[in-house]
Amino acid sequence: MPLFHYKVRDADGHLLEGQAESFSAEALASQFQASHAIPISITETAQKQSFAFGKQFKSWCKTKVGLDDLILFCRQMYTLNSSGVPLVRAIRGLVETARNPTLGEALDQVVADLESGMELSGAFSRHPQVFPALLCRMVQVGEVTGKLDEVFLQLAVYFEREKDTISRIKSALRYPTFVLVAIGFAVIFISLFVIPAFEKVFASAGAELPLATRILMGLSAFMQNYWPVLLGSSLLLVVLVKKWLKTSKGRYVWDHYKLKIPLVGSIILRSTLARFSRGFNMSYTAGIPLSQALGFTARAVNNSYVGKKIEQIRSGIERGDTLTRSATHTGMFTPLVLQMLAVGEESGSVDTMLEDVADFYEREVDYDLKNLSSAIEPILIVIIGGMVLVLALGVFLPMWNLASLSR
Repeated sequence: MPLFHYKVRDADGHLLEGQAESFSAEALASQFQASHAIPISITETAQKQSFAFGKQFKSWCKTKVGLDDLILFCRQMYTLNSSGVPLVRAIRGLVETARNPTLGEALDQVVADLESGMELSGAFSRHPQVFPALLCRMVQVGEVTGKLDEVFLQLAVYFEREKDTISRIKSALRYPTFVLVAIGFAVIFISLFVIPAFEKVFASAGAELPLATRILMGLSAFMQNYWPVLLGSSLLLVVLVKKWLKTSKGRYVWDHYKLKIPLVGSIILRSTLARFSRGFNMSYTAGIPLSQALGFTARAVNNSYVGKKIEQIRSGIERGDTLTRSATHTGMFTPLVLQMLAVGEESGSVDTMLEDVADFYEREVDYDLKNLSSAIEPILIVIIGGMVLVLALGVFLPMWNLASLSR
């Protein structure tokens, strides 16, 4: 957060000068005006490198706010709001009982902003790493319509469904990931320890070795001689890839590529579209204008490629196209889903059709997740069989030839 040097006059006319952190000079001026102070000058100052590093280190050490924390928070806010507890008192109580320290710190700052006269949605939007954009906009709608408790209940249900989908995808991928990692470690172990032992036997015999054996021995010698370089290069590659994925271009390329991964990509795409349908339906039924609802949902699907496609739908609607025609141009939706959207537009029940679309994609994801393990097992068997075949040809075939020569 930037650091600003300010000069203000308080309610008594005294000149005050100092430094404060804020997201912008306008936000800091609004805080001063809310406390009946008149800003004279607000200028951004250069932060010391050690201070910046300390802030960055502190951000690294913070605990990430996950879906479990958001679900519990929304459930608690729904209960407290429906019970008539004042907003400031309710959030202050949640600060004291928060299990996640990052969420507790953010709520503490939210309480201070509320006491200074800021709206709840504005206070939430100052912490984008804690409160998603969809949550902030839904809370804003709840404040306008006076249905804040219902909004928090809808958000809790939405986050619960999202968590359930993510958990099922991770559970289905856990077994093949474990097998592939085990195969990788097995190859490294055989190359570093098993093949060198056989190499001494083959060298003492002096016989001509098959091509497969020479390839294995060359690979083993390369890994023994250059394993520090391989290890360092691997670590450097991981760091560079992670840094690249944090950029907008890298995140877009990866989000697009993972939708094309065999067997898994279609599941990720359909689960993302189900999340889009749920979030869009929730925003639309809350009274948010169609264009704004699409914009909020595009940032809430957690996939920049799909988000850009949703932005294309938004642009099409702003140009005067229908929702169905704009969705058709993206190429992401099946003909059945497009037909459902067309019926929803004609009958004026887009919200109902969106809920049906979300149910349709979730049923498909459930079916594919149940069959994912059975679809991956033959591929893993082929990989393991190929590994065993290479080892048999490269290691045991020369031993059989040596045995026949000795006879």
